Amino acid sequence: MSDTASPAPLKLFNSLTRSLETFEPIHPGTEGDANDPPEARVYSCGPTVYNYQHVGNMRAYVFADTLGRVLSFKGYKLSHVINITDVGHLTSDADAGDDKMEKAASREGKSAWDIARHYQAVFEADLARLNIRKPQHPRATDYVAAMIAWGKAIEDKHCYRLDGGLYFDVTTVPDYGRLARANTDEGEGRIESVEGKRHAADFAIWRTTPPGETRQMEWDSPWGRGAPGWHIECSVMSAELLGHPFDIHTGGIDHREIHHPNEIAQNQAHACGPDSGARIWMHNNFLIDRRGKMSKSSGDFLTLQALVDRGFHPLAFRMLCLQAHYRSELEFSWEGLAAALVRLKRLVMAIDVLKSRHAELVTASIAQPETAARGEIWTLKQVQGDDEIMAGFRSQVDGIDKTISDDLNTAVALVTLDTVLSIKGATLGPALKFVDAVDSLLGLNLATLARADLRIRPITATITEPEIEAALAARKEARAAKDFARSDALRDELAAQGVEVMDGDPLGWDWKLEA
Repeated sequence: MSDTASPAPLKLFNSLTRSLETFEPIHPGTEGDANDPPEARVYSCGPTVYNYQHVGNMRAYVFADTLGRVLSFKGYKLSHVINITDVGHLTSDADAGDDKMEKAASREGKSAWDIARHYQAVFEADLARLNIRKPQHPRATDYVAAMIAWGKAIEDKHCYRLDGGLYFDVTTVPDYGRLARANTDEGEGRIESVEGKRHAADFAIWRTTPPGETRQMEWDSPWGRGAPGWHIECSVMSAELLGHPFDIHTGGIDHREIHHPNEIAQNQAHACGPDSGARIWMHNNFLIDRRGKMSKSSGDFLTLQALVDRGFHPLAFRMLCLQAHYRSELEFSWEGLAAALVRLKRLVMAIDVLKSRHAELVTASIAQPETAARGEIWTLKQVQGDDEIMAGFRSQVDGIDKTISDDLNTAVALVTLDTVLSIKGATLGPALKFVDAVDSLLGLNLATLARADLRIRPITATITEPEIEAALAARKEARAAKDFARSDALRDELAAQGVEVMDGDPLGWDWKLEA
């Protein structure tokens, strides 16, 4: 259409410059050639698979997935890597302490390799439950030879040897720590002293196994038998899989202080120049509960399964994340999660109401647009090329584009979605296609999600669903016989079992979740 608004420029906050920058892909493709579209290459720091990931960890992957969805919406071919750290680094970001994989293997009576495969599988299952699109998941142990080659390449100019391995001298690269901007108390506290280090911030490229010890995960190297340091794997794997430089590197804000500055230092050393690896560095803020920042090392943390065990659908957690800007701290509370679940239910109910107004038009093809059925992302070009959508929702389409192009403002995008679903005169087909397009950005699965899907049994519930249905049937008979005392008693009995009776609602009942 000739009067279609021009796409809004995609602005992203670059932690390296502490400013919003217009995204310009390194690989722009060939203009007008559908077989060579512009490409966005993204690397996200993945988990160390020695334990379950807590929900604070999972916020980082909801953010990275949202970024990827926005890039796809803006028309970029997405190449996204989330590495799997299956070789143990230490129990802090330090160069001393216990190996996480070895410690977990001892705790669970399994091999370190079995520990890694088990927790990788759990992590990938959690990603699927949060409707996070599957990126590449390369394992660090498959790249140890490349890490050794990288260490050899930078050793002469940038490293020195100690009994404990090969260490990087941070004074050999310009402007070390520019990403962090300052040595915070937290950052200093996460660097342990290692005898012989030239500078406190120097870090291990290779950790030699101490004499008389044997690790389950160790390899031969020019610096002795041992294992790679933590930071080297991300430099090597991003270069191998995406090439340097690439477009965007993401991670939690805690990585901004030590891990990512060390990556940048290695990248500069290897490139013999200013190449930081990524053009744009993006960081999501912490998920905070009322006791403080969540941490696996404390052993006291909430997993996604723990939320499900309380009766919360995983997508309620995704909704919770989307309601806040990724750069803002987000407080986790059961009350907040319950509110997010209610909002998700209301969206599903609003779609059901829209369909009920046009019952004669509801078909499989309209009720579930093809893109949703295939799990694809609408592009802005596709939306703007759809005459039905543009006829009814032109201003909302332009608004969504501007909103998500403003550093991924998903909170406002949700408001726009609420507004469209509240329009009483909305026509079914165009409205559902608009909802599908916006949801392909948000990843809430609204085209296929039913309210019954959100009714998850809390692990503490003792009553069975057949027992609930039998009690509801008995209550219906009592009401028909005008035995309201019996009806109220049955309702109270169900409420005592955590079941909320919903008179007049087709769903009939739901679990009453205690915040």
